[in-house]
Amino acid sequence: MNASKMAQVVTGYAAAALRVQADGALGQDAENDAQAFRDWLAVTSRSWLVVLDDVTDMESIQPWWPPSSPTGGGRVLATTRRRDALLSGGGRAVIEVGTYTPGEAIAYLRNRFTDAHMTHLLDAPAPDLLPELGHLPLALSHAAAYVINEDVPCGRYLQLFTDQRSRLESLLPPAADTEGYGRPVAAALLLSLDAVQRRDPAALAAPALCLAAHLDPAGHPLILWAEAAVTDYLAAHRTPPPAPPEQAEVFAQQAGAALRLLHHYSLITCDSRDGARAVRIHALTARAARESAPAPTLAAAATAAASALATIWPEKDHTDRDLAAVLRANTDTLAALAGDLLRQPDLYPVLLRAGKSLLDAGAYATAVIHWQRLALDTERLLGDEHPSIVVTRGFLAQAYRRAWRVEEAVTLAEQVAADAQRLLGEEHPSTVTARSTLADCYSTAGRTSDAVVLGEPRDGG
Repeated sequence: MNASKMAQVVTGYAAAALRVQADGALGQDAENDAQAFRDWLAVTSRSWLVVLDDVTDMESIQPWWPPSSPTGGGRVLATTRRRDALLSGGGRAVIEVGTYTPGEAIAYLRNRFTDAHMTHLLDAPAPDLLPELGHLPLALSHAAAYVINEDVPCGRYLQLFTDQRSRLESLLPPAADTEGYGRPVAAALLLSLDAVQRRDPAALAAPALCLAAHLDPAGHPLILWAEAAVTDYLAAHRTPPPAPPEQAEVFAQQAGAALRLLHHYSLITCDSRDGARAVRIHALTARAARESAPAPTLAAAATAAASALATIWPEKDHTDRDLAAVLRANTDTLAALAGDLLRQPDLYPVLLRAGKSLLDAGAYATAVIHWQRLALDTERLLGDEHPSIVVTRGFLAQAYRRAWRVEEAVTLAEQVAADAQRLLGEEHPSTVTARSTLADCYSTAGRTSDAVVLGEPRDGG
């Protein structure tokens, strides 16, 4: 599972607990079920492997680190860019994974070209290309796809790659590439994107890649590309614009064709068999795509992604829990990249939906963090007198209650109910909801008589 955010670890464990029928896993409380899965790992006689991909915070993941296997048949594999001392604690062995050696890089190209029955592409200048690509597997993957699809030898690709340097300097200054990975990947991406655009009569590939680069690298649903918000975005940001103007409309089939073309050049992976994670993009490719896109396209891509995510979200998470978890992960990625853009009123729904989904999944501790952040952002951007603050603080009160932070829940719910009545009036739906939330908080706190005054408490908030 993607371990860059603890919420994804918790929901991943919770789903696994139901699959292995772990004791105590009921499918109602994600954190309870996640702990049930850890407990199952500690006692089962079955062999198991837990893969934690892209660990970003060793301290936060410690409580969720899989326990030792009683039979020695359990294994944990984690990938990370961190170099903390904690990595080597708890019996863990750290294995440094670098780039290809020159021999491995040549072997990779030789195998790719042999599989494609195009061994003539590996010409004499091929070894000179490898250091230009930083011996990076991802950059070599982009280069190999280009060389095969365009039927140009490595020497010619090297010339084209070198010509990208001046263009790259303006897109990715050396100071911006602190890891030393971005520049070779960005240059290879620009070459591949140029080739894709030559084969893309609909001119949709570049904006499609930019939108994919705003979503979770681990994958998003293919159905997102059939949404009007996405096809309208593609139509408005074609590169170059179509002629004549009446060709401006974009259909879902054309969007799918653009994805297949990007897949053909190894810029994304698009495979409908992967379900809710059918469309994937490497994190470095995504970064290079964002850094090479103009600012208006970046903002439009984030806007389209937010609208489409909100639209494809199932009305009830329990109808497709896997899809809901994937949509939460994609919303997290988009929110981190788009920042305050998603706090605008018309894009706000996807953040509200993600927060509700955390409550529905029983990830209450994570839901508290989500709603705390959203309430603070709402107050910062809109002020504490804006009606939206009633909504976000109301959900925060619910999260406090469900996380058994009862005193905080009651205090906040009382404030929200008073603010709602003052700002919106007695009969407004948000006021009614605020009073219901307050009644639930009173009931949880054991203040039954106070809850009765407000109305019969409802389970679930």
